[in-house]
Formats: sequence, structure tokens, C-alpha cells
Amino acid sequence: MTPFPFSAIVGQDEMKTAMILTAIDPRIGGVLVFGDRGTGKSTAVRALAALLPPIDMVAGCPCNSATLADCPDWAGITQAVVVTRPTPVVDMPLGVSEDRVTGALDIERALTRGEKAFQAGLLARANRGYLYIDEVNLLEDHIVDLLLDVAQSGENVVEREGLSIRHPARFVLVGSGNPEEGELRPQLLDRFGLSVEVSSPREIETRIEVMRRRDAYENDHAAFMAHWQAEDADLRAQILAARAALAGVQVSNVALHDCASVCLALGSDGLRGELTLLAAARAMAAFAGADAITREHIRAAAPMALRHRLRRDPLDEAGTGARVARQLAEVLP
Repeated sequence: MTPFPFSAIVGQDEMKTAMILTAIDPRIGGVLVFGDRGTGKSTAVRALAALLPPIDMVAGCPCNSATLADCPDWAGITQAVVVTRPTPVVDMPLGVSEDRVTGALDIERALTRGEKAFQAGLLARANRGYLYIDEVNLLEDHIVDLLLDVAQSGENVVEREGLSIRHPARFVLVGSGNPEEGELRPQLLDRFGLSVEVSSPREIETRIEVMRRRDAYENDHAAFMAHWQAEDADLRAQILAARAALAGVQVSNVALHDCASVCLALGSDGLRGELTLLAAARAMAAFAGADAITREHIRAAAPMALRHRLRRDPLDEAGTGARVARQLAEVLP
């Protein structure tokens, strides 16, 4: 069945905004979605695949390369037949083996033809797209280490069984999970550009609207999709326009000072907080059609960019989102 339309997801505005920002500027570095089960986390990621603009890629390239020159030699691609495909969104299941993630020797080809060939893994399939990990906080440590290495370099390197393979692996990481079931290692947590928290809706009208749309999706599918796919098409056009405008968004010294001031007040480690906040605010400005980043864009982007970068304060019972809001009110009144 066609994925549930992104525009038809009820509420969860911060989650949808974070995903739209990474679609405008993948350099923001991905989205971490933490919250209750059954709140639309996986549905939103599936819907994102249908929403995103398609990409041009060389037919048959396991890494979704845009040109023949970008295709790795081991893929054996000789003709630059360019085709249009949906933006890849690849699921990484829990318990996945390292070979399936990175790729490995093609055993079938080795046994039947006596050839040593490489079988690409999930990282190759996710190149130029999204890599989605449900229950990311339960991911095994050695897979986390592997992801950290690839996220840092943007390249997957496989050195084993006489193979020496490398290929580009630039993707937006989307992770979801329930914090009550396990914490995420700080190194991986810091790799996510944005973090959002979702919860079950408390308003009865919202819950009714969720049921109404889900029922229409399952029982009046054609009409429901016809309506919401038009909404998705409008949103896709907005994302494309924002991508085109992104480089032209002006960043004043005041905006830079505001980003640094907020991070300093929050005690954010390193400088990744400032850089991510600036990138998210710029994408937000482009999406709004603004020529320059304003304090309003920074205020809106700060909770998503900073709440997962704060040190724990055992004397402060408020959540990290409340701490960010408190500092924003003081630093950027």
C-alpha cells in the first residue's frame, strides 16, 4: 500500500519540521526522534520517502552515483544511462550483521563462478538518501562504532577477505526510539544534528482526527491519497524552492552572535551546537522565504539543535527542552 502521506500526519509539528529541514539541507546531520510508541515516528519516516524529490542516478550503480565518474570501479558500470529514482530511504534493522551494513564478498558469485566480487551493503544503498534506524538506542556497540566512522568520513571502507573496497556513503541518519528502553551512547547522540521528542496527544479532538485519517487511508484509499498527495506535492515544491534559495540566505554578525551566546549560556560542549544551530536556522529561513536569518528562526531551531547536547544537571529536574527554552528567554528576549 502507498505510504501514508507526510502532510496527513496529525500534529507532531516539531518532528515534521526537523525532517523538512534535513531535506532542505542534508548537512544538518540527521534527526533523532525519541518518544512513546505509536506516535507516528516510523510512519513519518516512511512518508518522508514519498515526499522527497527524486534523484538522478546512473542505472545499476549500487551507490546511487549521479555520474559515471562517481561510480566505483568495482561496480563495473560502463555506460552512463541516467535514470530518475525516488530518494533512497533504507531501513537498518536491529541485530543486523556488520557484513550486511558495510557489504562483503559475494559468496554466491565466488562459489558458482569462482570470481571475487563485492556485494554492496546498506551503506551503499543509503548513499544520497536516508538511513533509518528504529530503536536506535538498542543498536549493538560495534555497529554504532561503524556508523560513527562512516558518518565522520562520508566513505565506507571494507578491508577483508582479500578485498579492498571503498565507496561514498553520505546519508542523512534518522533514528527513533523510546528512552525508557535504553540510552544512546553520547558519541552517537552527538552525531545527530537535530533531536525532537514526541508524545501521545492529550487532546481528544486530536486523537479523533488521527483515527479519522487512518480510517480513510485504509478504507477510502484512492480519495484519501488523491487529496493528500496534492498537499505533499505543494510541500515538495516548497522544499525545492528552499534548497535553491539556501545559499543566498544572509547571515549577519548579530545572528552569529546570537547562536554563540545561546550555546555558551547552555554550556554546550564543543562547537557542533553553534554550527548545527546556524545551519538549521538558515534552512528554516529558506523554507519561510526569508532573505536573512532572524532571531525568530534561531529561537525556533534552537530546541531541536541543542537539547541533546546539554550536560546532565542532577539539580535541575526540568527536561533539556525546558532548559533550552529558559536560556532562550534570557539570552534572546
